[in-house]
Amino acid sequence: MELSKVTLEIFTKLEQKWLSHCESTTKKVRILSIDGGGTSGIVSGAALIHLEDQILFKTGDHHAQIADFFDMIAGTGVGALIAATLSADDGTGHPIFSAREAVKFITQNNSKLFKVNRLARVLHRRKRFSGKSMDKVLKEMFKREDGTVLTLKDMLCRATSATPSLFKRFPLASVDGKTSCSAVDGGLVMNNPTAAAITHVLHNKRDFPLVNGVEDLLVLSLGNGPSLCGKSKVSNNGECSTSSVVDIVLEGVSETVDQMLGNAFCWNRANYVRFSKRTGE
Repeated sequence: MELSKVTLEIFTKLEQKWLSHCESTTKKVRILSIDGGGTSGIVSGAALIHLEDQILFKTGDHHAQIADFFDMIAGTGVGALIAATLSADDGTGHPIFSAREAVKFITQNNSKLFKVNRLARVLHRRKRFSGKSMDKVLKEMFKREDGTVLTLKDMLCRATSATPSLFKRFPLASVDGKTSCSAVDGGLVMNNPTAAAITHVLHNKRDFPLVNGVEDLLVLSLGNGPSLCGKSKVSNNGECSTSSVVDIVLEGVSETVDQMLGNAFCWNRANYVRFSKRTGE
């Protein structure tokens, strides 16, 4: 299915819910969730650009951006990169990137974000990506005009992108140094972060005091299509590589979360929209 047709079909359904809902007196909390998987985020990126264009058209506000129309944005892996760029504050209360700018930056720097470490490839006889190259791009991505680097977003994006067998584990530590861990790709347990985002909103009465259940939510969940390790999961002799196992886990997690949320929103189906381009479509 062509991506342009898919996005048109999705946002034809969404426009009345998300855009007209802004004028409603019974405003619901709006959640945007973006899957991990893949390296470019082309599926969710194209969808978000289309949505932002529709927001600009419907509102007539040329300064409106995705972050203005969602109360919470969550992401995993490359989805976290997109989520962080959309919500990164320039210091004046406005996002640093529009959806189009965010996708353009990630696309243009894709080869640097996922740069093959040639030495590791020779030593380990398998493809590994350079953590240093990604670190450099992330620092540039989250730098404000005054030179301030949003370090926390930088570190969290780096941690959630540390796919086993492709990146080294990323060390994280608390400010006081008392707590530390080695982080790997969040997609292994939460490739589709929609459930985590919803749970956070439901249990966070400080920021969302009027939310009592899923009936108070509007949720847009975006998948990212095929992951980065090729089409074939299992070789002819039945063997499965580590990277392929990771791919299977990511896809399985996303589908499982979608099924659970479909059941959770069974009485409010129009309030939960999931879009994921499957391999081969």
